[in-house]
Amino acid sequence: MSDWVRKSLEQIEAYRAGRRASEVKGELGLSDIIKLSSNESPFAPVRQASRAMGQALKGLNRYPDGDCRLLKSKLAANLDVAYETLMVGNGSNELIRLLAQVILEPGDEVIMAAPSFVVYPIVTAIMSAMAVEVPLKGLAHDLDAMAAAITPKTKLIFVCNPNNPTGTVVPAADCGAFLESVPGHVLVCFDEAYHEFVSDFTYGTALELRGKHENIIVLRTFSKIYGLAGARVGYGMAPPAVVEAIDKVREPFNVNLLGQIGAYYSLDGQPEIRRRAAVNRTQRELVESALDRLGLERAASQANFVYFDPRMPAAEAFDRLARHGVIVRAFRHGDHIRATLGSPKDNLVLINALGTLKTPP
Repeated sequence: MSDWVRKSLEQIEAYRAGRRASEVKGELGLSDIIKLSSNESPFAPVRQASRAMGQALKGLNRYPDGDCRLLKSKLAANLDVAYETLMVGNGSNELIRLLAQVILEPGDEVIMAAPSFVVYPIVTAIMSAMAVEVPLKGLAHDLDAMAAAITPKTKLIFVCNPNNPTGTVVPAADCGAFLESVPGHVLVCFDEAYHEFVSDFTYGTALELRGKHENIIVLRTFSKIYGLAGARVGYGMAPPAVVEAIDKVREPFNVNLLGQIGAYYSLDGQPEIRRRAAVNRTQRELVESALDRLGLERAASQANFVYFDPRMPAAEAFDRLARHGVIVRAFRHGDHIRATLGSPKDNLVLINALGTLKTPP
């Protein structure tokens, strides 16, 4: 690495997005290919958001509201939380990085599951802190082991719920018991990017625990079920002191105008959001049944994707599925595959392609 760049960045592997459909299509000479690698929604933004964003195009010569005041006010009312606890970012990804910036000092420790969202160890390393990765147990968070990993150096804990890439959830009762074992000076960040997809009745949002525990941060996004991944809007609830600190270090106008408007009006589309969640559940059960018939071990997903063992190197499984017109996400560590749920038509193509994992290439 160049002498110009910080030595501590040498340990960081840059985030790599899923392969683009056009790229794979060209390589394999396919006429059509389905991208199921990035957990994107098969649905466009809700009608109210699309209309409002279109009308806002004529105002793009002006900067957006740097404090996202209208959006935060609407979120505060809808979620029944205090305005001063809300923060909005360029996707929840930016908020994760900002949290690391305002919380971590060099040498601090951050506890996270493994595997979990790949950005957690990246932001930890950026701040010259140490990622303490606790292996999953049964493809789900091992909260007992995470509690046992707490030391005097621990400053932050990430709990991705549902977890990415496995889709598994931590029940509300377990989250409450876990928080009882966490010292008050340690912040626990519950990343709930996929919470709208959950159908497990034992699941409960961490928002319900904030009245009893002050050291909770909750992150969410408009990128998934709301279909605004291209607009990049994430939000979160945190102690006011943390929100104030983030306001000091975030970029001015960090959430673009179209994103703010799209997110604001998306909140009016709750009947459509509930419909999408129901469709997702049906499609998830359909794909999971196919995996079960093929004897491919899978996680108990509560998200908009499935995570399974293809019983071969993940790279080989990726290539087989790609040759049949489906792009998925391959994980080298553990040789697992994550496939996003697409439209019903897309999912039938995925199910047919999965059958090729049982036969020789």
